[in-house]
Amino acid sequence: MYIHTKMTKRDSNTVNRNSTPDAAGTQEENLSVGAAGENAIKRRRFLELGLMSLAATGIPHTAKPSVDSRHTTSAGNQSRAVNDLMSKQSDSFETKMGQLKKAWESGDYRLVRSLGDSIRNSAIQAQVTDGDIGKPVVGSTEYGEVSALPQTWKAWANGWKYYKAIGVAESAGIARKAEPVEALLAFPADQVSNLFREIRVAAITNGELKEVTSQVYGVVRRGEEYLCNVMFLADNNGREKRKFLVLYGNPDAELPNYQTDLSVKGEGFKLEIENQYYIAYLSEQTGQLERMLLKREHGTELYAGGPGHGETPCIDWAHDYVTEDNFMKARIQYWGTCPDFEIVKGPICTIVRRWGFPYSALHPIYTPSRLLIDIEYRFYAAQPYFYKIGDMRATKDFIATALRDDEWVFTGQPFNDSLWISTDGKVNLGEIDEANKFNVGGFGYFNRDTKDAFVALYLEHTAAVLPEPLHTGHSMLYYNWHGTTWSRYPLERNQKVSEGAVLHQKNAYTITPFTATEGPAHIEVLRKQLLAQMAVTASAITPGTTAAAAGTRLARPGEAADSEVDKAALWSALRDCKDQQLYISDVNIVELGYIYDLSVNRGIVNVLMTMPHRGRPLSSFFVWGSSSVHRAVSKTIVEALMSISGVNRVVVEQTWYPEWNTNFITGEARKKLGV
Repeated sequence: MYIHTKMTKRDSNTVNRNSTPDAAGTQEENLSVGAAGENAIKRRRFLELGLMSLAATGIPHTAKPSVDSRHTTSAGNQSRAVNDLMSKQSDSFETKMGQLKKAWESGDYRLVRSLGDSIRNSAIQAQVTDGDIGKPVVGSTEYGEVSALPQTWKAWANGWKYYKAIGVAESAGIARKAEPVEALLAFPADQVSNLFREIRVAAITNGELKEVTSQVYGVVRRGEEYLCNVMFLADNNGREKRKFLVLYGNPDAELPNYQTDLSVKGEGFKLEIENQYYIAYLSEQTGQLERMLLKREHGTELYAGGPGHGETPCIDWAHDYVTEDNFMKARIQYWGTCPDFEIVKGPICTIVRRWGFPYSALHPIYTPSRLLIDIEYRFYAAQPYFYKIGDMRATKDFIATALRDDEWVFTGQPFNDSLWISTDGKVNLGEIDEANKFNVGGFGYFNRDTKDAFVALYLEHTAAVLPEPLHTGHSMLYYNWHGTTWSRYPLERNQKVSEGAVLHQKNAYTITPFTATEGPAHIEVLRKQLLAQMAVTASAITPGTTAAAAGTRLARPGEAADSEVDKAALWSALRDCKDQQLYISDVNIVELGYIYDLSVNRGIVNVLMTMPHRGRPLSSFFVWGSSSVHRAVSKTIVEALMSISGVNRVVVEQTWYPEWNTNFITGEARKKLGV
């Protein structure tokens, strides 16, 4: 017998790692964003205490959609069952706030800081269980059974039990090739083992099913439903409506391992993100885009050198504002580290979201909490652009002497000419003239000799409880003789910003080569394409649908009830592994969602697992070293799996991605734990 345990950060460009099979449905992870909804990802800091976690709600950077009440909260339905256990084992938000007030009034500021951290953890858990996730494009009751599909499709999808049919429509008349598309979908909990492991997306092409690369994130449980965002790559010849099947319901499915050109190195928000067009480097201090390498010719590197105004330089300097009476600037560039953040990684898209109140130059003497800034980057596979999505939300009335929502600085003169885009989408070469300075739909720089370029496409720019934002543009091709810079000020100077006001933006930044003759047309088409993204709707497979024979099946070896060792027996054996630190709950590691994946190859069982938080970092406790208060029934992972016929070796790999949260817990365990 050979037993091996290894630790890994698992921070490459793999799909989301998470799982938990359960007959009634189990699973979870988070990270995310949604079309009209939201999603979930990773995060956080409090005072000087670092705490990484994973939220099970989304990234709402568009107007909040109307939400079906089924998907907003489960707390109301479960509160009576939860109260008895929770009141004994934890403390409520109201209790903590009362303690906080007492501590503040008594001058016990160390206790205030500790309570603040505890309240933050309560907020994290509330976001996981009750956060608004939006309304799904396809509801949980809209599904079909694979057994009812045409025979050739049914054979191809053997191992999967259910499907959802969706339509993807292109309206702008622009051909799309492997373009990312996403939708929020809902599933009955009793049909699901683990959405991260089992979801597959197939395009219907000339009557044939063909698997396409997909990515699942933002999985949450709300009552008897699971919801998640499904992103996949879609082709379209322009003005077509094509059908896709989202297949699920396969307890034997394993985490897919799609290969794309998108790779991610690093942990937390200090990431190096690469595709075939560029390498983006995020600041280890703030998570801002610090540098970018353009992958062509000799590889021009975009950077901002020097000490700036005392802060760490990045090429992305927004967002910030100048406080009342022109007293000081408050900016996210002053963060010592991200106050809060969430990360999504996958084969199609890496999402980095950060939010918090900007710091002053004399932090923490001046700590204004009047403008919450929320920034999200999205980097895609095989695309020469990335997104920046931002919200600035006022939490009280204040006066902004000046406010910026876009600023870029490039040192070393990598560019020698500029361009700007009017709000009608037309590209103009040179600097913005006086007559059009409030009519800017984009801005950029290019080099006439090298053809290198960096162009911002302003896709969304809106305001709520404020006047229409100013669509301005301000640039300096030779900024202080060391570089180039442009910025955007969406408000008039000394503007009153009322509580509840929101400034929203969605920008795309492209680095495709640019020439004065061919570049404008290319940029105009790209902007039109990004403004008219393909729409996802519910669809159906009608009787008599033409179905062609498929050359290969969907299932990988071991995914269609054909594993050399019965996977159901392996999962059942793992239920004998209990978490002894929960002394009397009698819950096992499968119910708790610690097991993300399980596969078998030549008698070797490979297990991917996590731990509930970084304060308990050692999965080896469960692998071979666990003693248990449930001695009559509890086993180690090795003991449990080696008891199954055909198993001759066990390999356990530990991961921190995605970070565990209560959405991983099965329905059975939720009852035991009062969750």
